[in-house]
Amino acid sequence: MDILGLIQANILTPVVLFFILGVVAARIKSDLKMPDAISEFLPIYLLAAIGLHGGLEMRNTGFSDILIPMIVAIGLSLVFTLNHYQILRRLGKFNIFDSYALASTYGAVGAVTFSVGLSFLKNQGVESEGYLAAILAVLEPVSFILAIFLTNMAVSKQIQSKKQSLPEGTLDNNEKVVEQNKTNIFKVLHESITGKAIVILLGGIVIGYLIGDKGFDSISIVFDELFTGAIAIFLLEMGIIAGQRLDDIKKVGLFLVTFSILLPTFNGIIGVLVATALGLSLGGAVMFGLLMASASFIAAPAVLRHAIPQAKPSLYITSALGITFPYNIIILLPIMFTVSSMLHNLEAPINLFNYLGINLI
Repeated sequence: MDILGLIQANILTPVVLFFILGVVAARIKSDLKMPDAISEFLPIYLLAAIGLHGGLEMRNTGFSDILIPMIVAIGLSLVFTLNHYQILRRLGKFNIFDSYALASTYGAVGAVTFSVGLSFLKNQGVESEGYLAAILAVLEPVSFILAIFLTNMAVSKQIQSKKQSLPEGTLDNNEKVVEQNKTNIFKVLHESITGKAIVILLGGIVIGYLIGDKGFDSISIVFDELFTGAIAIFLLEMGIIAGQRLDDIKKVGLFLVTFSILLPTFNGIIGVLVATALGLSLGGAVMFGLLMASASFIAAPAVLRHAIPQAKPSLYITSALGITFPYNIIILLPIMFTVSSMLHNLEAPINLFNYLGINLI
């Protein structure tokens, strides 16, 4: 199937249609709202399901198969985060705090996006390496820690610069204020690791590893057969939230809108290429690329509000949830799937125009 046909087919899946329904409901100002209890439950359920499958896969494949992809994923995440900062700071002219907050948001991963990716592959009849859930858990705090560390260094430089430019003893009060802007990295690391998302994900991985396939059979009806339906309902809520933030897109500016589309595309394609080179399957390469392309819009606000309070939440929440998330699940997933299919079928002649859905005759 060509890219355009794959995108069209993807739009007509229940998961994406429920997301679109949520957006429409928000735009027509419907009183549709997800009950708070369900809003709290669904993310926990989805993460538990992902963790369980990841643990099962780790038990079946062993740790040796995970180590290299995990190291590579961490390295790419750090490189991408630094690259994001340079683009935002130098080309976008954002201040230091907004640049690092946005850079870490796009260097982190989105568990919801990951869930949608699994549903997309299931619709295509393709499987992926379940141990990628473990990489998802490890990547969550990595870019945040890097961004906080670099932000602290920038604040320290500001202090030193002001000390040198003003007479000695005149900066005491201001220095204390600037020092308060520095964040304890260990505190951020603790909050990231002990957050409910990481705890339930890592816990699910451990449980899945311990119980094995035989133990999972007794709960498969809950954590396997109901998985896609739960994603659809959760995306209804995500659609409502995204729809409510559409008006904020005008506030973030054209540069950030462009950034929110082009950077995930670049990161995702690089991820697919690297994963294929590492020997991951067609579906595994897509999911690895999705890890590189996704932006965090659940963990990021919780961490960054405390870690970099000077940054504007409207920028990183609106860009990640209102722009990147819909783009990733509707358009980028089919693109990465097509690229991965091409790479895993290199022995066959490739007609790029056919993949693009262009008829030259």
